[in-house]
Amino acid sequence: MAARVLIVGQDPDTVDYAAPGIIPGMTAQKVRAGMSASKAALETAGHTCEILEVQPDPPGAQAAIQAALAAQTYDVVVIGAGIRNPPPKLLLFETVVNAVMRAAPAARIAFNTRPDDSDAAALRWVDR
Repeated sequence: MAARVLIVGQDPDTVDYAAPGIIPGMTAQKVRAGMSASKAALETAGHTCEILEVQPDPPGAQAAIQAALAAQTYDVVVIGAGIRNPPPKLLLFETVVNAVMRAAPAARIAFNTRPDDSDAAALRWVDR
């Protein structure tokens, strides 16, 4: 069955790549390349995939997620590692999870460990 997947990540241009919890050597370019590779892998497998880059402020992220989920139904929502890994991001992480749960209660939630394994995270939940 083909699935519709949304990958949610913090706008790579707003990430502090020196912060604890961030993969050493990571850059905005590497994040975008990894997310694009995951999107391409999902599409090659017959799924539809969109990427949503949110701002690091919880109210803005919540609004962006709610708008995306109101506009389209998704089978799986992948929440990027950069949103949940650095401890100061806890409020953003909780906001993103709660926004997804409210706006897309039937969607499964998945978590990646790197930008380029978002496809694997989504595929764990396709057809479940």
